[in-house]
Formats: sequence, structure tokens, C-alpha cells
Amino acid sequence: MSLVSLAGVAKHVTLPDDSRLDILRGVDLEVAAGEHVSIVGRSGSGKSTLLNIMGLLDSPSEGVVAFEGREVGRMRPGTLDRLRGRSVGFIFQQFNLLAGRSALENVAMPLSYARGRAFWSRRRLAAEMLDRVGLLHRLDSPPEQLSGGEQQRVAIARALVRRPALILADEPTGALDVDTGASVMTLLDEIASDSDAALVTITHDVHVAARARRHYRLEDGVLAPVELDTEYRRTALGAVSPA
Repeated sequence: MSLVSLAGVAKHVTLPDDSRLDILRGVDLEVAAGEHVSIVGRSGSGKSTLLNIMGLLDSPSEGVVAFEGREVGRMRPGTLDRLRGRSVGFIFQQFNLLAGRSALENVAMPLSYARGRAFWSRRRLAAEMLDRVGLLHRLDSPPEQLSGGEQQRVAIARALVRRPALILADEPTGALDVDTGASVMTLLDEIASDSDAALVTITHDVHVAARARRHYRLEDGVLAPVELDTEYRRTALGAVSPA
């Protein structure tokens, strides 16, 4: 059974002049537990909108989204919030860490909304996850004292501390140099594999996309499978530009 599935998903908004802007058009996608799927596309192609719908942060204008076999559109807001908090981990390009708070406090933050043992053990669990990403020696350091690669590893630890079933990475290496980005993706792959989590990487970088088992391209709101050999040639011609 698919962990998350989209069937005929479309997203559109009405502009001030009453015209309609189509962001996504008839997207069909299924992702199972343990899969790594990449979606590549140029800036403005609708990648972040698609990620927000998959991550239960946004609703489609048309179509059906299901999570663990349950139709998301039929869920009550409170049920949806709990499902998202428990089952989805987000990793953003800009890290979105809390300034002035230690790495430990940043990673423990999602567990502030947990119940029972996870809540009472949140600092220990956060420290264990920071140790997993190689930052045990940085527990007390705030973001402003960390390098870009270290900040991204804190963001990964924060996203994974609740052991989500679905990890959504939006341009996870976009703010990093090539070597640091490669090490971050290797770490993310390892952690996702260890926990049998589904990993969906949204990126403009086909080198990052190549790490996935299945590859898609999003163009003008249309999602389609892609062969990376073809995508490399398009990149060489400038068809995919940085976000």
C-alpha cells in the first residue's frame, strides 16, 4: 500500500484580474514506505506547492490526496494536524532554525507537542538525534555559531526526531557548497533508510535527484517520469536553472 498518493491533483488560484493561474495540473503520484523519489524542475514550476500538498500543509483545488490509505480531504482539521505532526518531517533550504536557541532546543521543539514518554524524554531524544548527525559536541551552540552544513544537519535532526514516515526535503542542498551538500544528502539517505521512511526530494539539481530510485520532472504544473540521462543533457543546455 502506498504511504502517500495523489490522484488527479490540481492547484489553481485566482489572480487580481480574475484570471486563473494553474500551478499543478492532474498530478498522479504514489510513494511507498522506504522509497526515495526525486522531483526536479526549474524555479516556479510548482515544486514547493506539490511538496506542501504531499506534506498535508495545503489542499488541492481538485483531485484526491491519501495518506496511509485514508483520504486526507475527509479528515477533520485536528486529525490532520496530528497526522502531519506525527508522520511528516520537513527539511527546508533555508533551515528555519530558531535564532538564539541552542541546537538541542531547536531539535527538541517538535517533541514539545508530543505526548507521554516522547514529551518527557524530548531533550534526551534530541541529543541522540544530534549525535546521529555528528553534532553531539554542538548541543549548546545557537544557529549563528554554526556553519551552513552544521545548520542543515540540525534541521535534518529536527525533522527526523519524531521518526516520521515521510520526509520531504525542499532544495536541501541549495544553500550549501557542493562537498557539504553531498555529505548532507548521504546522511539523509542513510537516516531515511535506517528508519524505512519515504524520502521525497524536491530539487533543481539533477545530481541530487540522481540519488533517488525514481525520478520525475515537474514542468508547467505537469508531473512526468524522467530519465536522468535526458535531464543531464537538458541541464547542459540550461533548461534547468537554480531556484
